[in-house]
Amino acid sequence: MAFVVAIIFLIIISIVFHFWSPWWLTEIASNWTSIDDTILITFWVTGFVFVAVNAFLAYSVYKYRYDKNRRANYEPENHKLEIWLTGFTAIGVAAMLTPGLFVWASFVTVPEDAIEVEVVGQQWQWSFRYPGADGILGTAGSEHVSQENPLGVNPEDPYGQDDIIVQTKEMHLPLNQPVHLLLRSKDVLHDYTVAQFRVKMDLVPGTVTYLWLEPTKAGRYDILCEEHCGLGHFVMRGSVVVEEQADYDAWLATQQTFAQTQSASIGNAQAGQANYAVCSACHGANGEGNVALNAPKLAGQEGWYIRQQIAYYKTGVRGTNPGDTYGAQMAPMAATMANDQILNNVIAYIDTLPDTAAPETITGDLANGMDLYQGKCSVCHGEQGQGVWSTHAPRLAGMTDWYLKRQLEYFKNGVRGTHREDQLGYQMTHMVSALADEQAMDDVVAYINTLQ
Repeated sequence: MAFVVAIIFLIIISIVFHFWSPWWLTEIASNWTSIDDTILITFWVTGFVFVAVNAFLAYSVYKYRYDKNRRANYEPENHKLEIWLTGFTAIGVAAMLTPGLFVWASFVTVPEDAIEVEVVGQQWQWSFRYPGADGILGTAGSEHVSQENPLGVNPEDPYGQDDIIVQTKEMHLPLNQPVHLLLRSKDVLHDYTVAQFRVKMDLVPGTVTYLWLEPTKAGRYDILCEEHCGLGHFVMRGSVVVEEQADYDAWLATQQTFAQTQSASIGNAQAGQANYAVCSACHGANGEGNVALNAPKLAGQEGWYIRQQIAYYKTGVRGTNPGDTYGAQMAPMAATMANDQILNNVIAYIDTLPDTAAPETITGDLANGMDLYQGKCSVCHGEQGQGVWSTHAPRLAGMTDWYLKRQLEYFKNGVRGTHREDQLGYQMTHMVSALADEQAMDDVVAYINTLQ
């Protein structure tokens, strides 16, 4: 009898929890209400079966409980029961599958007036490409990917020259406009998902998949990767901003075209020497760094990373957190790089400076440091700490160890990586969770000092 009561209690609690559960679908922000309807139909069908089967189980346990004066009646077949069970099962399966077939028919039929936007996934970042004035996306492929052309746009395709390149993790979409998303991966399987849109699709290397939707509610929503894509899968986040057409057009107008990204001027090292004078006051005449002035080594660091950090200081991504007192000192210095040409000249000059390994000031357990580094850091920064531009991971080997440790502390304490525009830093705030304490930081930095 206790077992019967337990089954009935399970049925009641399950029903109550379903209706009172705090875990419901997020508020929908696209045209795909039919997907919600399909999910609810599935809930009703499976819920009815769950209640019916468990209620029948409780009835059977009670009715046919043990009685020493009763013997079981052997009945190997019951055609009537089989017909009923087959019929009910067929109706239930049809009720669950049929709505999905109609939804799928809509899902694969893209409206003719939909605008195209390309979504590019890689470990562990999102990038986007929009058609330019001609309204046509140029061709692209992995064979064209380089540091200067990270999305692999075909430089020979005239339709690609005016394509809008967005390498931040913020995607913009116009409100109440059908959008055809073309999905492409540069490395492994990913999956583009926005919970409020209700649609998702895998990004498969070597091919282009797609989905379409019509955003119906303005706002900012999280882009997730729902295909396990490696160590940093959990930090592969982005944002999609749904806004009015005028705001969308204004944002689009501020983005660079592919042609503009390819026409960036080459730095002049000779001209950059004069501009570097401001930097040398702290970072040293040879970019060797100066611990007394809290200035890290610059010589040997990759130009793309220096360019990125200068941009962060100039836009307030770095140097504005109350805990970043040294960054606050750097912000006005970055402002002296008045334009891209000056910055390119300075970077070109830094590239000519002697790359001598910075003095080692931190010691630790090298064995533990190797385990920590190889288990986490090397995936982005490289086995030898050489830096990997495709993962936006700067060089670590031979650089200033005390500065590296300070940045690890900043990421761990939220001084860096918490600004909304610092989405790469946001990844680091999660990765440093592997470093439990200061000793772990010392160990991994000490091991980095051994890398060549």
